[in-house]
Amino acid sequence: MKHHPPHTEGASAAPAATSAPTQLAGESTHPSSVNENAGLRVKYVDEAIRSRRSIRAYLPTPVPQATIADILSVASRAPSGSNIQPWQTYVLTGRALKRLTSRLLDAFNDPAQRLMHQEEYAYYPREWTEPYQARRRKVGWDLYGLLGIGRADKARMHGQHARNFTFFDAPVGLLFTIDRHLEQESWLDYGMFLQSVMVAARARGLDTCPQAAFATFHQVIGAELNLPETRMVVCGMAMGYADPAAVENSLVTDRAPLDEWAHFLT
Repeated sequence: MKHHPPHTEGASAAPAATSAPTQLAGESTHPSSVNENAGLRVKYVDEAIRSRRSIRAYLPTPVPQATIADILSVASRAPSGSNIQPWQTYVLTGRALKRLTSRLLDAFNDPAQRLMHQEEYAYYPREWTEPYQARRRKVGWDLYGLLGIGRADKARMHGQHARNFTFFDAPVGLLFTIDRHLEQESWLDYGMFLQSVMVAARARGLDTCPQAAFATFHQVIGAELNLPETRMVVCGMAMGYADPAAVENSLVTDRAPLDEWAHFLT
């Protein structure tokens, strides 16, 4: 997806005696840029959102650090209550990424070690009800169907789950943490930040996969990244260029029709 700079035709230079306002990270330098070329901007923003999918196989093509920094800077414009900005992000590439994934796989593949690890927060409900159970099962079996994994093939299921801990071979692994004394509102803010990361990545031709699986092995992650006790692992995220030959990347998940969940009151 190409990036089109803000339209500047006809703009006049500021007087020499006037100092320019300080630009914040990720902030547009043109205050009216959202309103200009509105049709194109809607198209590009919508396409970035609609084309975002959880990609589970990546090319080894490296992502420049400057690109990752740009994505995170743009995403930092996500809203947060009283502007507290609860996100802390760790970007792993190269040897740092390999060290962490190796330790995570050791823990996941050893049944005795695996039993010693448990997530610190409940990501999924303790009891599944409809329609959520049916949606969850469908996406799981749709993915396994593409991969040719049968319901009784526990070994291959385990192997596919293990790919979470290699960030699906993406060249970039992101880990997100939050101060544990922050409350539910900050977790809502964190979700908006994560979505902003994924959409900004799509705008640059990159793909992602948000991964709650990392929260189970927060002790391994904490030790490897030397996290303070005050920090809780929220999730991880793979980032890179999708492998077009990987069959699992052909999965496109369903969305419920608007009339099932949107309620218009007049």
